[in-house]
Amino acid sequence: MMRKAVPLTRRRLIGASLVAGGLVAARVSPALAALGVATPPQTMGPFFPREKPLDVDNDLTRIGEGGLAAGTLIHVVGRVVDTGGRAVTGAVVEIWQADASGRYHYVDDGRDVPMDINFQGYGHDTTDHEGAYRFLTIQPPPYPASASWMRPAHIHFRVSGPGFERLATQLYFAGDPHLATDRVFNAIRDPDARASVVVRVEAPAAGLEPAAGVCRFEIVLGNPV
Repeated sequence: MMRKAVPLTRRRLIGASLVAGGLVAARVSPALAALGVATPPQTMGPFFPREKPLDVDNDLTRIGEGGLAAGTLIHVVGRVVDTGGRAVTGAVVEIWQADASGRYHYVDDGRDVPMDINFQGYGHDTTDHEGAYRFLTIQPPPYPASASWMRPAHIHFRVSGPGFERLATQLYFAGDPHLATDRVFNAIRDPDARASVVVRVEAPAAGLEPAAGVCRFEIVLGNPV
């Protein structure tokens, strides 16, 4: 799949710094590998883009040569593996999320909040021979799903791995007070599976550019076809 044309030096810089820091090759949690815990499926929600932006790659923080998106930058990195811990090469990893104002792009999001014109909103990457993927994005905010329901901060994922059923799931952030009352998150009944979709924002590794927090999200595909 083609990605947007960005300066090659910037793409190489992001990729090389992640590799140098050992981030994209980070192994799946030994506990998850031992348990064979597959990443739980979750709803895609109402905000999957109805049309894809013309500008698509794994950097959601800029559109073409425009300005930098508002919000706190984060690197989201990890691997896609099967329940035996074997890398899934060539898996397409898609993400979509709200911008810093809590608004989704490329859908009819009718909430009266401003849209960040510099935020891409959707992106994709393809796993390498180690099953590794990476994104540069922002940490999304919580937002109200209704008058009585506040959704915790989250990033939607859809993973299409060769030989596996397509998986839709969501990434959440440790310490978010809205996790305790979120209907979607708590619909995951198994505590190990529920814990597997919660990540911590870690300090950036030495030499990582741009300097931003790092989230490691390991995706375990459990439904071969």
